[in-house]
Amino acid sequence: MIHTTSIVYPLSGLLVGIIVGLTGVGGGSLMTPLLLAFGVHATTAVGTDLLYAAVTKTFGTAMHNAGNTVDWKIVRRLALGSVPATALTIYGLSYIGAQSKEVTATIKFVLGVALLLTAISIFLRKPLADFVARRFGEPSDRQAARMTVVSGIVLGILVSLSSVGAGAVGVTVLILLYPRIPLVRIVGSDIAHAVPLTVVAGFGHWLLGDVNFALMGSLLIGSIPGILAGSWLARRVPEAGLRPALATVLLVVGANLVKLF
Repeated sequence: MIHTTSIVYPLSGLLVGIIVGLTGVGGGSLMTPLLLAFGVHATTAVGTDLLYAAVTKTFGTAMHNAGNTVDWKIVRRLALGSVPATALTIYGLSYIGAQSKEVTATIKFVLGVALLLTAISIFLRKPLADFVARRFGEPSDRQAARMTVVSGIVLGILVSLSSVGAGAVGVTVLILLYPRIPLVRIVGSDIAHAVPLTVVAGFGHWLLGDVNFALMGSLLIGSIPGILAGSWLARRVPEAGLRPALATVLLVVGANLVKLF
């Protein structure tokens, strides 16, 4: 592993923070594969990234909330499903043994699948939303509430195992369930929901011994100003070119992790 005082980690945090603030995507999707590439153990990469994301997205939430781009009703619905699911998943990891070879292999595979789902979500977000709108129409508030809680459960499991999914997958689901809400408000709500989700998951991984705090500190040096800048730019910069490029990177990395190439 690269030494934690290396400039590589703050620069990585800065880049990822800007992308997360701009698009709501790229936290675990980019940071966890980067940490794996730097030689960090899979469970440590996931655990460290989760606590790092909790701090980073707290700042992003504050910025989005100041701009009135967080729907707290949606955040509560997601957390109602994700927080209990996260706690149960972490308990399952503690029972199996988080550092075992089997868990490490499973985490890498789940991470790859999550990255592929994230890339597909980015590429097909608009056509998927259009298809669902034509086929099923707009869900009622009660239907949306139920499906939001169910989505939270799925995200809780996915994020606890891989640290990936809260961004693009979460945003895509919210677009389908709340088509009348502006995208920037969807992104803000998704970032806000990621805070309790990553706090619970990250704390659980810390109890399992899967967090490197020196590494996390190095990442935060860059990521906090990065997500503040990205969140500020989110209301001013078009993301049409950024999303396809990000999706392509995630597609390649995800396919490699699940050994499709």
